Amino acid sequence: MHVVYAIASYVLFLVGLPVLLTHPKLRHGIAQRLGWYRSVELGKGSPRIWLHGASAGDLLSLQPMMKELKARLPGCCVIVTTITNSGLEMARKKLGDVADVVVYAPYDLPGATRRAVEALRPDLLVLEYTEIWPNLIRSAAKAGVRIALTNGRFNPAKVSRYRLLFGTIGNPLRRIDCFLMRSDEEAERVLALGAAPDRVWVTGNTKFDALVLDGAAGKEEALRAEMGLDAARPVFMAGSTHEGEEEHVLAVYARLLARHPGLQLVIAPRYIERSGRIMALAADAGLSARLRSGGAAAGPAQVTVLDTIGELAVAYRLATLVFVGGSFVTRGGQNVLEPAAQGRPVLFGPHMENFKDSVQVLQGRGGLQVATPDQLLKVADELLSRPDQLDELGQLARGSVTQIRGASARNVDHMLSILPRGKAAA
Repeated sequence: MHVVYAIASYVLFLVGLPVLLTHPKLRHGIAQRLGWYRSVELGKGSPRIWLHGASAGDLLSLQPMMKELKARLPGCCVIVTTITNSGLEMARKKLGDVADVVVYAPYDLPGATRRAVEALRPDLLVLEYTEIWPNLIRSAAKAGVRIALTNGRFNPAKVSRYRLLFGTIGNPLRRIDCFLMRSDEEAERVLALGAAPDRVWVTGNTKFDALVLDGAAGKEEALRAEMGLDAARPVFMAGSTHEGEEEHVLAVYARLLARHPGLQLVIAPRYIERSGRIMALAADAGLSARLRSGGAAAGPAQVTVLDTIGELAVAYRLATLVFVGGSFVTRGGQNVLEPAAQGRPVLFGPHMENFKDSVQVLQGRGGLQVATPDQLLKVADELLSRPDQLDELGQLARGSVTQIRGASARNVDHMLSILPRGKAAA
């Protein structure tokens, strides 16, 4: 049955090849994506542990687990793969202390995945969230590689589609040795999809461990100067915004500005390639704007666009109040706990389907959900008028984050238990 998927993967690859060769996020590293890593130093050490995250945010969720692996297996080799250019750039910049190898993941083609497994020689393959790639899983399993799924989640609205797909191509879940799920509900879904009960564990979400509680402290003043922000004036920050949200944020900010004349706005788009578009929107709204990449020389402006990678956690420390995007459009939300970890009150819209666990942690404890931009305006205005309440909500948010950590250590316990005999010895 798997042959159906193998043939289909090649057909889809050929059809999509023009996009893969031209898309700005996917066109680089074609040789590596085809499973050829001859020009890359592939690291030394044992056991060899391959962790895959699709994007920059996914890899940051894996970082605490990498540190735990390095602490408990000092001689291990940690291999990191990703799909996007921004993920590769971030991994090389921020994971250098824990990742021995950072490369592009192979396309999910039989040949590419077979070559990748042969080149990277992993003892353990760690996939994240719903990164179920049948050809990669098959190639790894045939080579004797143990496979774990971490931070496991399956969209309940798509379970029937997964069941149909797995019934057609052969169930790839049967080749996975360990399912480390985020919640009891997720564990029930993966069991319903055919995972063996003795391989399923509920360990929590490592993204909670990845939240920067103290690491950003002391760096904010330098960033404040680079962004041209005035420390004496409040900052309203919109983080991880998507297309269709910045217009609302700018409109809300313009109305807030009339009531809070010193207010500064920072917009951090989810995809920095959209920064020019946001600058144009600000100009159309009659607001002065600057890019963070312009540095201190760019001077102050009403609106600052954070167009750099890896500075969002520190930037949140500069905020007085934060709105997290992906939640006024149907993208399922973004990480609301990252600003909460910096002790900032967090507002978010109605579409948080992909972050329900985070909402449960934060709502009513430093986080407030708003249904519309008008409600965002109303709540933001009320909070900015009450600095004492802002401080109280920020402390509550940080305390909520502190209480939910520990999934990384639990995951590593299970990973060590499935490593081949002799490989888990420190």
